[in-house]
Amino acid sequence: MGPPTPRNRRSHLPAVAGLLISALLLWWALHDVSLSEVWTEVRGARLGWLLAAAAGATLTFPLRTIRWRYLLRDQGTVLPLKPLWHATAIGFMANNLLPARAGEVARAYAVRSLTGVRFTTAFASVAVERVFDGLFLVGLLVVGFLAGGFTTAAAVQGMPLGRIAMGGAVLFGSVFVVALAVVWQPAVTRRLAHAVLHRLLPARWADRMLGMVDGVLDGLSALRAPGRLGAVLFWSLILWLTNAASFALAFAAFGLSLPWGAALVLQGLLAFGVAVPSTPGFFGVFEGVTRAALTLYGVAASSAVSLAIGYHITGFLPITVLGLWSLWGAGLHLGELKRGEPSDGNDGRT
Repeated sequence: MGPPTPRNRRSHLPAVAGLLISALLLWWALHDVSLSEVWTEVRGARLGWLLAAAAGATLTFPLRTIRWRYLLRDQGTVLPLKPLWHATAIGFMANNLLPARAGEVARAYAVRSLTGVRFTTAFASVAVERVFDGLFLVGLLVVGFLAGGFTTAAAVQGMPLGRIAMGGAVLFGSVFVVALAVVWQPAVTRRLAHAVLHRLLPARWADRMLGMVDGVLDGLSALRAPGRLGAVLFWSLILWLTNAASFALAFAAFGLSLPWGAALVLQGLLAFGVAVPSTPGFFGVFEGVTRAALTLYGVAASSAVSLAIGYHITGFLPITVLGLWSLWGAGLHLGELKRGEPSDGNDGRT
């Protein structure tokens, strides 16, 4: 077996970068705290509240499944919930066990294998979910910032955190407006994409990219019907309020008396923090961001790290086990999820 080619080396760069970032943040989270003190606080957490927090975090995945069902409706066809749940569980399990956020591709691949939905449509629907998630997370983050309760030093380079959050809200609001414009004028979007891509790329690559554009437009089609759009917005709100409630339950588990907005702030910062390259399961990033976020409220470093570790582990295990169970039940394999293609070479469509 010869030495790795430059292309193979490049393919490993994201994983190496993620490992380094995770290691650095984990070191920062732990470098000046007593591990024995952290362990004592984790063991002393109120188990009932911690299990309730884990249950709340796990509940967000069925809620995602319900929302995803609206995004994947095709010409009035309503997909059954069971295969969508299996695909959701498999995708988030893959994020916990595989590098480079493989869960996004794994989820689209799983639903294609289980329902026959086009891979590009499924993957585009996941991308649309991320747009909704970003909008709601920033909106709720703004609400959390405006709720106050910070220490006097809670600013970045002298700029109040609320002002920073408002800037993010404007950015994601702009993205949403552009997405709506794209959806409501699909023919115009296709013509523009055709003109631009064929001008910039060879015909073969341009045609492949146009196929991806069609898939994205299919994924965005949920926004064309007001009823479906309203349902997606409603379930998005329920999803992220449930997730924030799980953080509030974790605060109670560790005896932290924090304002209600702290759960929204921690949720938002964590969601954007785990978007950076990291190890599977976001270990290191989760702990570092949690410590930084709770420091804004004057929480001691050891208490913040204890909460991060306790919540992270109890939230990590249920969806990982459920995802592995769904993977086994669907007759799929982790190797297929890493490649994003069926092991038997078919396209997964009926």
